[in-house]
Amino acid sequence: MADTENIQAALKSVKFPGFSRDIVSFGLVREIEQTGDEVQVGIEITTGDPAIPEQIAADIKAAVGALDGVKDVKVRMEISQPKQQPSPAGGAAKQASNSQAMQKVKYAIAIASGKGGVGKSTVTVNLACSLQHLLEEKGLPGVGIMDCDIYGPSVPLMLGAAGRPEIESDMIIPIENFGVRTMSMGFLVDEDTPVVWRGPMIMKTIQQFAQNVNWGELEILVVDLPPGTGDAQLSLVQTLPLEGAVIVTTPQPAAANVARRGARMFDKVNVPLLGVVENMSYLQAIDGTRQTLFGEGGGSETAQSLETELLGQLPIDPNIRIGCDKGIPIVVSDPESKAAQEFIRIARQILDNLMKK
Repeated sequence: MADTENIQAALKSVKFPGFSRDIVSFGLVREIEQTGDEVQVGIEITTGDPAIPEQIAADIKAAVGALDGVKDVKVRMEISQPKQQPSPAGGAAKQASNSQAMQKVKYAIAIASGKGGVGKSTVTVNLACSLQHLLEEKGLPGVGIMDCDIYGPSVPLMLGAAGRPEIESDMIIPIENFGVRTMSMGFLVDEDTPVVWRGPMIMKTIQQFAQNVNWGELEILVVDLPPGTGDAQLSLVQTLPLEGAVIVTTPQPAAANVARRGARMFDKVNVPLLGVVENMSYLQAIDGTRQTLFGEGGGSETAQSLETELLGQLPIDPNIRIGCDKGIPIVVSDPESKAAQEFIRIARQILDNLMKK
């Protein structure tokens, strides 16, 4: 004979359509009633898509109906319409800018790189925390991070943000830490689950991050892009009205050359460049001398080639890596350090550039 605990365990196998997260953790299950061999499950959901409750009901009946001692499963749905739906006209970018999710976001900027391994997500997290600090000083709304690195989402670890986002009025509520609101695929899939998706699935997810996440009032939404110029990048620039992009590179030609090619994409889609950040620029010894382990000049050459400015050069500091591994960015854990001060200086330039527009 199935009991409530067994029924709830079965409901945890029912995923919300389009996500790897279950309906129990999303808070959709309102009641479970059992009378003999009959089970009734109450679900409360807000959606404008009639296919979603139909799919959930069918999956509930299959999962609970497979339990020993259960012969009949009834699903009672309370369906509410969302307060505001994106406008169907004008394409994805217009939908995103008109959607409830993005109405209170003043600036959206992308952090991009041509190749992987240059520390782009590390730069994203530390810049976001730096911008949050600067905006708090000015009494302005805060910062959010949209982690669009679908295959390798690392922002949750680096920001120390954990847990599962809730759904409220058909909108996903981002996870917040250090005052920075974050949405990432890392919150929606199990830690060991690979994301094996083709282009259309990636594009749909990024559109959902823009249109179905309740970002609230933000001064700046920082978007962490995966390396390259593939589906995720193209989908983003077609979906979000970006105010600008920051290019991250390291000094050596292998990274700088690819960074320049990747940055050309933003020119083709009319997204201005806010500048270039050179990461891992040098290792400073105790006596003050600097070792340029990855060469010199890549950042300045990239900026010059792209006709933009070099925003700053970040040192190689083990504490940057340690902070990200522990989920406490160095600008939070050691704001007086040289690396943190450089992050803050770069963030101040970005903020000044945005406010001049």
